[in-house]
Amino acid sequence: MSRVKGGTVTHRRHKKVLDAAKGHYGMRSRTFKVAAQSVDKANQYATRDRKVRKRTFRALWIQRINAAVRAIDPGLTYSRFIDGLAKAGIEVDRKVLADLAVHEPEAFGAIVAQARAATA
Repeated sequence: MSRVKGGTVTHRRHKKVLDAAKGHYGMRSRTFKVAAQSVDKANQYATRDRKVRKRTFRALWIQRINAAVRAIDPGLTYSRFIDGLAKAGIEVDRKVLADLAVHEPEAFGAIVAQARAATA
């Protein structure tokens, strides 16, 4: 049986890992063994943080909505505003509400007025 040389396959695998480790610090971008560990950990962080990003943005939208609601009506809080939206039958998600609060203050003010009327 003839000898099989696996150099090309190994080289390709190593190159793929080292290319993925570009931008990593020191030996993490140069040595295959360390780069493989670094890339594996980076992929774990990337997988985890795709979920975390959704949480972070939701928190940002809530903060923006709360600030805009209090600027328009100082007596109204975020939770009372959301309750008012539910009672008024207005189904707008937080992403759109935050965008309205930043870019369309008049439209957001009208929504706040409807929510305020529904809670009163």
